[in-house]
Amino acid sequence: MYQPRTYRHWVKGQDLVSFSVVLRETDLYIRATRNLQNEALESVLKCRSKLEGYIEQHPDFLTSLEPVLFDDGAPDVVRVMLEAASKTGVGPMAAVAGTINEFVGHELLNFSPEVIIENGGDLFIKSLRERVVGIYAGNSPLSGKIGLELRGEDTPLAICTSSGTVGHSLSYGQADAVVVLSPSSALADAAATAIANLIKQPEDIPSAIERARDIGDLMGLVVIKDDKIGFWGDVRICDTGQSQLS
Repeated sequence: MYQPRTYRHWVKGQDLVSFSVVLRETDLYIRATRNLQNEALESVLKCRSKLEGYIEQHPDFLTSLEPVLFDDGAPDVVRVMLEAASKTGVGPMAAVAGTINEFVGHELLNFSPEVIIENGGDLFIKSLRERVVGIYAGNSPLSGKIGLELRGEDTPLAICTSSGTVGHSLSYGQADAVVVLSPSSALADAAATAIANLIKQPEDIPSAIERARDIGDLMGLVVIKDDKIGFWGDVRICDTGQSQLS
């Protein structure tokens, strides 16, 4: 069932042009220096074509909840997902939103020096200035009140979120939000899923942080469960009220 993405209305600021691209399960909300809807749609079509073609020949890629055997002959999009799954211990489709973000984002950077893509709570960001990204954490009293300060020089960067209480994505945990920062969108997406699976109660936050350390190639982590928060790595927490992105 489709759930309205109300957090998209938290976006503030008039410095970039906003537009959407929707193709079957892919639903992107994009900001750039100009409307690149046609270019973004072409990129999504190319990315999905590679994925769908591979899945037709390898249906376990779609259904597996664990890493599957790496395939050197797979398309680049697929290889990135396979590698992310291997590093995090989840199925390759756990990285699909982040992977599409990354491939589309880098292609759009050929047309715009700044690109921000939101895809089901996962962000790809390339910015020339400091920005604040708010964290949506469902019914947690911290939802929308905790933000991440990002410097332009730290981007391009992925910020991916997984939750056991928000959205339709499969999670074995009950985290309100697990937010992972990484230069790799695929890895951030898969890692967020893997770490969120560990959270059943606030007392599980320390073990989630240890898991993030073990994965490697992650820049930082934020975990929210009920009214408790834990964070690790290169994260700059701020009070952002109800704005998600400025």
